[in-house]
Amino acid sequence: MAAIEASAEAPTVSIGSYDTALCIIPPKHLWPAVDRLRMVYDSAYKKWPPHINLVYPFVPTQSLPRASELIVSQLQKRDENDELDVRLDTADLFVHGRKNTIFIHDKNPGRASRLRHLREVILESLGHTSNDYQMHMTVGQTKDIDSPLHNYTLKKASLLPALEWKVNKIYVMIRDKNKAQIDEGIASQMEIWGEIDLTSLTLLKMQSPIGFSEETTNSANTELNSISNGSPQTRVAYAFSPAENKWTPQRISLGSQQAEPALESLVVASYNVQAEFQYPPTRARYPIIIQNLLDETALADVLILEEVTDDFLSYLCKERAIHQYYPFVSNGPPDQADIEPLPNHINTIVLSKWPFSWDLLSVPSSSRGSVVMRLSNIGKHEKGSFLPVILCAVHLTSGLTNISVEKKKQELQSILGHLARAYPRNPWILAGDFNITTSVYGIETAIKRKEISVHTKATLGMLEAMLTEAGLVDTWTSACVQYGDLSELGQSQEDDSKALGGEQGATFDPRINDLAADPSCGDLDKRPQRYDRILIRGKDLFAITGFNMFGQSTGTLRTELGAHRSSDCSTSEASYGSDHWGIRCALRTSTDTSVQPLGSSGIMSIGLKPASAALADISGLTSCLSEKSVFPSAIDMAMRETAFSLLKDIILPREDYRARGLPVFVMVPVGSYGLGVWTASSDIDCLCIGPISSKTFFTLAVQRLREAAPRGVKILRRVDAHSGTMLELEVGQIRMDLQYCSAITIAETWPAALALPPTDPVFKLSPSALVKLKPIRDLHRLRRTIPDFAAFKLAYQFITCWAKRRGIYAAKFGYLSGIQISILLSRVCKLLSHDGRAVSVPTILTTFFHHYAGFDWEKDVVFDPFHHKRLSYVRTTREPMAILGFHGPSLNTAHTASLPTVHVISEEFKRADALLSDAGMTWPRLLGEDTGALEFLNNYTTYIKITAQFWGVSLAKGNGFVGWLESRCALLLVELGRQVPHLNPRVWPARFVNQSASEEDTEYEGHYLIGLDTKDSGSQATTLEETALALGNVRASLYKFETQITTDPKYFDPKSSWMSAGIVSQSELGKLLVDDRDWGKYTVEAEDDDIGDSEFWASIKAEEEPIEPRKRNEAATRLPSRPSHEGKLRPAGDVLNRLRWDQAMDSGDYIVGYEDRFSGAMERSVDSWKSETTHEEFIPEHRIIYFKRKSDGTVVWDREGRRDEIFGSGVSSIGH
Repeated sequence: MAAIEASAEAPTVSIGSYDTALCIIPPKHLWPAVDRLRMVYDSAYKKWPPHINLVYPFVPTQSLPRASELIVSQLQKRDENDELDVRLDTADLFVHGRKNTIFIHDKNPGRASRLRHLREVILESLGHTSNDYQMHMTVGQTKDIDSPLHNYTLKKASLLPALEWKVNKIYVMIRDKNKAQIDEGIASQMEIWGEIDLTSLTLLKMQSPIGFSEETTNSANTELNSISNGSPQTRVAYAFSPAENKWTPQRISLGSQQAEPALESLVVASYNVQAEFQYPPTRARYPIIIQNLLDETALADVLILEEVTDDFLSYLCKERAIHQYYPFVSNGPPDQADIEPLPNHINTIVLSKWPFSWDLLSVPSSSRGSVVMRLSNIGKHEKGSFLPVILCAVHLTSGLTNISVEKKKQELQSILGHLARAYPRNPWILAGDFNITTSVYGIETAIKRKEISVHTKATLGMLEAMLTEAGLVDTWTSACVQYGDLSELGQSQEDDSKALGGEQGATFDPRINDLAADPSCGDLDKRPQRYDRILIRGKDLFAITGFNMFGQSTGTLRTELGAHRSSDCSTSEASYGSDHWGIRCALRTSTDTSVQPLGSSGIMSIGLKPASAALADISGLTSCLSEKSVFPSAIDMAMRETAFSLLKDIILPREDYRARGLPVFVMVPVGSYGLGVWTASSDIDCLCIGPISSKTFFTLAVQRLREAAPRGVKILRRVDAHSGTMLELEVGQIRMDLQYCSAITIAETWPAALALPPTDPVFKLSPSALVKLKPIRDLHRLRRTIPDFAAFKLAYQFITCWAKRRGIYAAKFGYLSGIQISILLSRVCKLLSHDGRAVSVPTILTTFFHHYAGFDWEKDVVFDPFHHKRLSYVRTTREPMAILGFHGPSLNTAHTASLPTVHVISEEFKRADALLSDAGMTWPRLLGEDTGALEFLNNYTTYIKITAQFWGVSLAKGNGFVGWLESRCALLLVELGRQVPHLNPRVWPARFVNQSASEEDTEYEGHYLIGLDTKDSGSQATTLEETALALGNVRASLYKFETQITTDPKYFDPKSSWMSAGIVSQSELGKLLVDDRDWGKYTVEAEDDDIGDSEFWASIKAEEEPIEPRKRNEAATRLPSRPSHEGKLRPAGDVLNRLRWDQAMDSGDYIVGYEDRFSGAMERSVDSWKSETTHEEFIPEHRIIYFKRKSDGTVVWDREGRRDEIFGSGVSSIGH
């Protein structure tokens, strides 16, 4: 502010009032550029229009008439009134105390002196003089002159296009302090009291002061009025002009008429590029970001970028590939002379393949605003008019604090409110960085630390509810449910041990992305968050056809000489492009009949049952499960990871085999461990997939497992299950089941094969192979398509714990199994969340029990409607329960269920649902005190008692007999279900012993109990005759069952075992308790007779002798002789695979002799033999004539002579 001194004569009018001012105001068409900066950086933005002060402070308000007349009179006395031109083209600053004022001014001395002279004339008319004056227009204020924000603001001011105009008027301003007439949130506002016309030299006094936004209403001013009152500002995009090699405003119609041709698909992408906050900014990450944007996984029709700075946008717009693919952008490059800078340091920008118009919607508590874009070439027709798609680019306030969450709510309300008012019938797309904290662990931790309040947690839930109530569908969730998500498949068990939900599909992951990991933050801030989203509203228009992330690969940082390196780039040359991943969604409109839009796919709905207040706290749920020891400890995790790694090391070929291009083997966990829902008592189910036959595999596997005995490995027994042979192992005190599947194409294409559709030729395998692959394929489908696996996992663990305590978790008895609970639960999770609705774990559980309590198990089928879109499954009368998995050959996973067990399961669901309907119910109360067995012993008056005894044998061997007997109980229940269904027989899935029994006893006696409900559940009482008849049928069934058991010579030995089955009353049961002894400690290593045919294992005994490493090749060529015997000749494929796979044999020392169709007998090395059917040098194995050892010329396998020196099969040995 210039100093003003009184003239030598007495002043005509005193000067010093801050309630008035004399200033120059530019024409309103020049306001937008500078006001977009003032709105952000100038604290007086709402109080003043953009202006150049001539005199401020000015005269007292009562002196305005007189002072104005004196000024006009003095101006009229001048001989010449030169035209005043102003060109504000230079940025500078005033430094005063702790505050700095950034302004723009005219650097031309001639123009500046004429303006200074005008000011002197005005002051002279009032009896004052001026010693100093710096003409300027204020842009903003900063505090710390050394801060990056100050430098960025000063740089923005310098990027403003020059403001140039002829000064025709001087404005007299007066301060209005009437709260009813000024903008909310400010104490006063300057208004126009009058204006002095410099051409006519006259004064125009307003009848009453008017606000500066009310002065005129032309089209240019409308935009400024919008800026002032927060309404949307309609703009057009910039288009790149190759002829001019610059960006120019695109002139298009702003109407809502449909552009031709109408699009049938739309791809939208969003990427937070992470702004630089250091000054000057480093461009080290810019090439990586550009590379990410141009990757085929990121290319889109519309691209939304958040946290865009002036420097990055200038860099981006110069990239030829960018403006070729995206010729339209919402904001042009700020370093182009005729384009203004972006208003904020971080901004939202939209790039598009098509021209578009857009609005900038101001939102409360945020200076960034939201870009609202109209897509004129895609939309829907309704009642004769075309409704274009409206795309809103969103970037809400960041942070997890009470204040920031409240700001998010205000911003979201403003956005949704505007869209509802302006575009109530249009399809919507909302995309960008919503900054809504999704990690349940993070939210719960913040509450415990008192960093946020319970009210703020409720507000976060309200944000999700607002989106759902607006009809918006989360495309990631919907796509995940339909097509799957691979982002979580690489996590270890330990990685997600803290996850309670809300972290899957994270776009901000500090555990992986070092740019997102702030070392100063605690564990709360290092949890993954799904901040970035693409939401759609338009069920009658859109179908989601795909969703993916991008920017997940690192690139090389580019260093520039003298460029500042920010802290996030100082330690490594490799870096991600941003701290966020980008997201992309592909949509198809309903004009394509091959894809059904949302809401038209026939997906069934499920009734949501919200958890009561007493159940809603997830910490109470996790505490309840922790007290029940449901969660495995870190030691449990480490032991299983070590055991699994050891088994892989023992079984799989060494790495040199892979290097030599030989067939690959894959070993993966399946079952509860593979799914990540295991407990400390769970074993590990393993599946090995490879190119050799099962017999060859188990031959070599047993050999290697025997050799690994010193490493803590035991073979417990061989099991011939319905899915094939399986070895039960103990590896480092961890029980493991090993199964093998011969599928060379699956192994060679692993894991890509899992993502292929079931109809792909790779799955044209034998039924037995498909049965073995079913667990891993179903598991893969579950992991990929559950949108919040951590929430699913927690709910699964609770349901499993509940089912065990209620006695309905035992597949071998016909009750629920792990895979069945997984299917039941995943179905509920998907139906609840496929439209993007966020549902807490407590609500998932209450809905789960409520849904299946009312399920008609007799008529209905449980299946995943997102996988079985055209289900053709026909349920037979022999299936009392149908819970369908995902892949064949057998879909129904409840094949052991019986009518009695289904009745029990149904009643337990109803019981749980009734308990959860009690307003005071808690999770510990629902689980109870594990008294289910005791209740069972007291609930029935009549029982079936099956007693098993053994003596004179080891507990391990005796338990084998009892275990086999136990497996036959399911068949008894099926029979009882047919004979006496009205008695509702219920078996308790555990063995009972007498209370007096001791582990020191030399004999063992155990009991299985089946309760009989002799009280009819119908309206009519059961007569004594009917009851007697029913019990007679039961006795007949028991006699048949007992006969089947005692006449089986393989498992029942009357010299050491005994069993009986009969009907007893409750009083005759005696004092029983559940046998909870640890049978695992009695397990001993299996003998050869227990794991395979003795003749089969004898054929490889000689090869178990150790071979000295230094003589490996020599030893490998000297195969021991084998006894002559007649038998089936092992096929050439088995020999070939053993030569390749067996460590004791050097495959390079062997030759394959084969019959060529044209040249006759030919030879080639084993290592060069191609087994892949697609290889151009493939030769069918039936053409192999012999195998020969190169070192001594010995034929080791001869088809014609049926001689085999490798396995010892055929008619005799060779080389005797």
